[in-house]
Amino acid sequence: MAKRTLHTPLCDMLGIFYPILSAGMGPTLAGEPNGAPVELVVAVSEAGGLGVLGGAGFSIPELRQAIRDIRSKTDKPFGVDLLLPKNLPAFAEGNEAVPLSEVIKFLPPEHLAWFRKVQNELGLPDRNDILVKMDTTAMRPKEAVAVCLEERVPLFCSGLGDPGFMVEEAHSLGMKVLAVVGNAKNAGRVAKSGVDLVAAQGHEGGGHTGRVGTMALLPQAIDAASPVPVLAAGGIGDGRGLAAAIAMGCPGVWVGTRFLATVEGGAMDLCKQRIVESTDEDTRVSTLYTGKTSRASYTRFHELWNSSGLTALPFPFQVMLASALLGGFVKAGKTEYIGGFAGQVSGLIHSIKPAGEVLRDMVEEAADIFTRRLPQNLRVA
Repeated sequence: MAKRTLHTPLCDMLGIFYPILSAGMGPTLAGEPNGAPVELVVAVSEAGGLGVLGGAGFSIPELRQAIRDIRSKTDKPFGVDLLLPKNLPAFAEGNEAVPLSEVIKFLPPEHLAWFRKVQNELGLPDRNDILVKMDTTAMRPKEAVAVCLEERVPLFCSGLGDPGFMVEEAHSLGMKVLAVVGNAKNAGRVAKSGVDLVAAQGHEGGGHTGRVGTMALLPQAIDAASPVPVLAAGGIGDGRGLAAAIAMGCPGVWVGTRFLATVEGGAMDLCKQRIVESTDEDTRVSTLYTGKTSRASYTRFHELWNSSGLTALPFPFQVMLASALLGGFVKAGKTEYIGGFAGQVSGLIHSIKPAGEVLRDMVEEAADIFTRRLPQNLRVA
């Protein structure tokens, strides 16, 4: 069968064949598996989409090396997604890696006491082998942005925060800039800062997510960001979602969970299997993992946190707390407490496939909708 074409203005803007971007999903500050490793980025870009490296959790040197590794494996366009948080804690000022067990001591007394209680009751071992890198991109956002500029990454993506401060320099180097938002207000704000693209993620999406559902968010974000193009994110997992996004007025899609659950996706096999086994109701939004609202596969860890009565700590302290416990769960084999970021689209995913196959299936289904199904089922007077 001949290769199908699905071309939108986004393809011309980014120099890609299909209007599909993989979301930037990165490792935790404690070094948990990377959601969007080099292999996934390369696979998506080579298949005709645009792969995005999740840079959060990499050290500054590791980020530069990952960018160069991508370039050594593909000559296709790709992106890098960074978190641009504000008000980072003082302990993040050094560059030396610190044992997670030491970092935990910075927690407030009530959180530390709860951590020790859970550790004792569940028989969790200390994870002195986990080192928290103080020079991660999330801890050193300006240095990380500088690396992306120096390496002239084709597409810079801000998964958290406004990248407006670096847009002018990025444009002078021939780079494009994308910002991820969760509401129409922020879509308008980042559009005014000069970004080339906005990805509007609905409440259904995995990872950090907002309160507005995708179907309601997209038209409002499109209006607020106009004339800056808006990509659809949150709940996009097959060709039907891609076709719906294009019909809504989006020139393309930003896809996370479906690419996370691929052969090249960097999540632990257990987390991939959890996605495959999920129904549409098996994820939850919580502040458990980062201190910010994020959606993940539902596990007993959520129950544990909900029963604690504690308020989530600000980023990155909550990351440290959650990572320390997750590390203990992994080492102790407490699989019922282990899960990762995932969206409600998990209920659509029934197998782990190569990323290129996932992309081609999405394109084929969307093309079939536009060329065969809609003409057969739609009558316009």
